[in-house]
Amino acid sequence: MSDWNFVDTWRAIVAAQPEHIALEQGERRFTWREFVADVEAIASHLHGLELPAQSTVALYLYNCPEYLIGFGATLAAGHVPINTNFRYGDEELRYLFDNADTRVVIFHGAFLAQVEGLRAALPALVDFIFVDDATVACPSWATRFEAACATPRVDLPELSGDGLVMLYTGGTTGMPKGVMWRQDDLFVRLNEAGFLRFPPEATIADVTRLIEESGQHPSLLPACPLMHGTGLFTSLRSLSEGGRVVLLAARQFDAHELVATLEARAVRGVVIVGDPFARPMLEVMCEHPGRYPLEALQIIGSSGAMWSEEVKQGLLEQIPHVMLADAFASSEALGMGNSVSVKGHLASTAHFTLGPHSQVVDETGRAVVAGSGQIGQLVLGGRNPLGYYKDPVKSAATFPVIDGVRCVVPGDMASVDAEGTIHLLGRGSQCINTAGEKVFPEEVEESLKTHPDVVDACVVGVSDPHFGQRVVAAVELHRGRQVSEHELIDHVKQRLASYKAPRAVRFVATIGRAVNGKMDYQRHQLEAAQWVDSLANPAS
Repeated sequence: MSDWNFVDTWRAIVAAQPEHIALEQGERRFTWREFVADVEAIASHLHGLELPAQSTVALYLYNCPEYLIGFGATLAAGHVPINTNFRYGDEELRYLFDNADTRVVIFHGAFLAQVEGLRAALPALVDFIFVDDATVACPSWATRFEAACATPRVDLPELSGDGLVMLYTGGTTGMPKGVMWRQDDLFVRLNEAGFLRFPPEATIADVTRLIEESGQHPSLLPACPLMHGTGLFTSLRSLSEGGRVVLLAARQFDAHELVATLEARAVRGVVIVGDPFARPMLEVMCEHPGRYPLEALQIIGSSGAMWSEEVKQGLLEQIPHVMLADAFASSEALGMGNSVSVKGHLASTAHFTLGPHSQVVDETGRAVVAGSGQIGQLVLGGRNPLGYYKDPVKSAATFPVIDGVRCVVPGDMASVDAEGTIHLLGRGSQCINTAGEKVFPEEVEESLKTHPDVVDACVVGVSDPHFGQRVVAAVELHRGRQVSEHELIDHVKQRLASYKAPRAVRFVATIGRAVNGKMDYQRHQLEAAQWVDSLANPAS
């Protein structure tokens, strides 16, 4: 049985390559020796608080080296790191920190007002570590991150694979839920998709030897926030292979900065979140032909949002030597499926090869027959989270035992074609029932986005007295473009069954995705309902 944990793995990597770069952002660089030394110093500070084992430490930060140092330090002190969505308002933050039983907050200065407001509301918070970003001065009740890094090294707890990593997810369909991963399970899941794959039976003692023998020095740029699973998990995987993690400096996604940084830092891998990141990246490269050859880049990985065939094709025309890896996963379910595109072989939108532990099952739990056209739910066995923190009801629903095997059923619906490839349709919770027919929003959204004038789209169901629900689309157009509602509806009907086409289209300045590329369906459904009501009752 394996017993992986992240910090002991990183300690072993230092022995193999102490002066290699582990983290960089702008002009800041941390060697592996410096990275692990800071992890252990901050861990010593946390250990000195004498908190109960596995207390929670919130990372309330933009992307920065301190995020990954603070994450590792929390683990090294025997505690549990939790992510904090920096877009949350006061009530959402209060819920998150209270639900997670948070004891310590590591925060950027830009969030001082929010953190100060939480101090009185949440007396369980006992310590605050301030990361300077030149916005405000460090308050008297917080410790500067640099000061914590100067903490003398103390004897830290012995670590094991049973230590937890907790990732809060959700929020667009209800309050966020803390997904509890054992480090050993998370490490093995992530390493299954890595450049350097450690055998599951290997031990921490083998890491130094394996790193030295591989001669590989992977580098990764997570273009998405570390506060979400796609950015964090891929960064953990890269670090655990002795890699270099390169972070963008801007706090808002800037496709030009992304492409320029990939070129300047000779990055081998970049992680994005589907079209919301890939399309602007492609536009920059088309605007500056030949300026960014990206010769070092080997792979563009994506997870968390649809990555359209059209955009993949465009990227391969600009960077023909690159492999495009589209992973189908979520915070609760890693390794559900994947697709790979290279020059001359392009994977279709939302089509994936099932992962080794995945299957699509019908309502009775039986595997869907390939080529039958039947729609089923994706089920994933193998290494999975323990459940949701303090939520046994949702845990039982999402992590059932099927035929004696504990699985995760995240709610994603799919069909299986004759070759065994799955066609992902979207979450069942967002499924629209119109006149007895099921419509999956993501399928319609992708059809709308194939129109040359459309940048992005969101499809929801609005209550309708005749059909039960009406399919309504919000559409964001390219700047300066115009297209009629009728033309877009016809465009969808040429590609999908007529009942799936929107019955109404509202044009918006921006779809307003979250920084991780995900759609806020709850907000769009409310806005669509209000819009439809205003059309029916213009005087109200």
